[in-house]
Amino acid sequence: MVLYQPEIPANTGNIARLCAAAEIRLHLIHPLGFQVDDKHLKRAGLDYWQEVDVRHHGSFEEFINDREGDSEAHIMAFSKHAVQDYTKANISHGDYLLFGRETFGLPPEIRNTYPCYKIPIWGKVRSLNLSTTVGIVVYHYLHKMGRFGSP
Repeated sequence: MVLYQPEIPANTGNIARLCAAAEIRLHLIHPLGFQVDDKHLKRAGLDYWQEVDVRHHGSFEEFINDREGDSEAHIMAFSKHAVQDYTKANISHGDYLLFGRETFGLPPEIRNTYPCYKIPIWGKVRSLNLSTTVGIVVYHYLHKMGRFGSP
């Protein structure tokens, strides 16, 4: 799970809790729109922060360089600007699911470099909440990879 410059601490806290529950590493690409000791961030993650494998990266380029030895893993981007539905992505264990900032999403240069997918919205809303979007996508792919069942 990769969050590109997240801005809202409660969203990041909720996503961190999801990562702890699903045993997924969380990558945070800086700058962040909050301090990592923010009370809202901690409250959303409750007491699960010690269960989250969090990696911080100073920039998107640093994130790319940090994963150089992981040539088998792919980056899959998610954006409301994408054309293909998220169910069309071919995700494998170890791939990176990349989500953008709450206000601006992912920059066009990232959306145009990596395969990019969307969650369809039929109603008259502009977008879904970031933590909702991440939950939909993560659990969809965990199911596709056979991860469901009792722990």
